[in-house]
Amino acid sequence: MASPVSSISSGTWREAMHDYRTTFLALLPLIVLAALIGVVGGWDATFLSASNLLSVASDTMTLFLMASGVTIVIIIGGIDLSVQTVASMTSCIVAAYLPIWGAAALPAALFAGALPGLIGGLASTRLRIPSFIATLAVSGVVTSAGYWFSGTRSINIPGDLSNRYLFWAVGTTFGVPREVWVGLVALAGLSFALDLTPFGRRVRAIGSQERAAIAAGLNVDRVKIIAFTLSGLMAGLAGVVMSARLGSGSPVLANEFLLPAIACIIVGGTSITGGVGSIWRTFVGALILQVVRIGMTYMGVTVFAQQIVFGFILVAAVAVTMDRRKVLIIK
Repeated sequence: MASPVSSISSGTWREAMHDYRTTFLALLPLIVLAALIGVVGGWDATFLSASNLLSVASDTMTLFLMASGVTIVIIIGGIDLSVQTVASMTSCIVAAYLPIWGAAALPAALFAGALPGLIGGLASTRLRIPSFIATLAVSGVVTSAGYWFSGTRSINIPGDLSNRYLFWAVGTTFGVPREVWVGLVALAGLSFALDLTPFGRRVRAIGSQERAAIAAGLNVDRVKIIAFTLSGLMAGLAGVVMSARLGSGSPVLANEFLLPAIACIIVGGTSITGGVGSIWRTFVGALILQVVRIGMTYMGVTVFAQQIVFGFILVAAVAVTMDRRKVLIIK
């Protein structure tokens, strides 16, 4: 029989090892990002120039904005597959209606982005439909709306209108691209909501153990609906920023962004099974994917091979972050 002292020591050791593992996993995305920057910088020193690093950060912001809202949905244990179509649709609204409505086109585009999120959340909670089915169905409707708003074509935004209404998303302030400032404001705002408000605590509680949250009296459906609405809103903002950067809107503008958006969430350390994650992790994950993409370009890796690498990265990240205690049977 083990003595009480040995049992206490054994328990303390296990707790300490668990704490070390938790700390290591929390810091792993930052370690990976630093290592990747060092490797790519060692391959080509021009990568480490201040202007190039700012360019990398700027190129990452639209992906981060799209992924930031989905992060909250994944933390509650759901998924939003409509974000790329929402971003494309809002770019069409901005491009088509900025000449007609002026500044009013911007809140209209954001509202149009939040609406599909709200509908997806209502469909998932009220009709008890799995979120990936509900948001996939919404995605089809949003795609048609994008084609309708744009007349099935790409629409250019006149330069004078872009300078007047979209100046906050293009150009630089204090030498830093304004897309980066937009991303940092979104990072701060969503991090505050997720980490320092009752809403954030409820999101984590639902993702960790939904039945316990229901038993505790939380309005789970309302929290889920807000999470999906935020996801649509952030995807809409991503579409507005993309249209500002490119000077046009298109119903297929963000068609290749869904897999990278989900990948950067998982690579950043947010668990696909819910309960664990943060917005800053998604920010780091987006930077990791961007550095990997640019690094492979520096090294002459073809676009097709890059997609294979991204697939392996996603599988590896899910394997590391997934809490298998929540999923007893993998289907």
